[in-house]
Amino acid sequence: MREGRADSHVRLGPISMIELTRLNGKAFTLNALYIETVESFPDTTITLTTGSKIIVLQSEAEVRQKVTTFYNHIQILSNPHLRGEEYEE
Repeated sequence: MREGRADSHVRLGPISMIELTRLNGKAFTLNALYIETVESFPDTTITLTTGSKIIVLQSEAEVRQKVTTFYNHIQILSNPHLRGEEYEE
């Protein structure tokens, strides 16, 4: 292993968060594990498990994609029972 390169594979940024933008243009990160629903009213509204609602500039599809990417990154969907499969091959 080369010296000084050990951290080059480390992913920057919070791994339990997704990056979003409020309607006023201010960027923020949200813990994706607390998202209960994502709806369009027509603005994209995220309801958290706490009951709080957040309106964001991203489309409903973009938020879903960010959440899916996050879940894949932390391998939460690697459990066959969470994917709806009864038996692991």
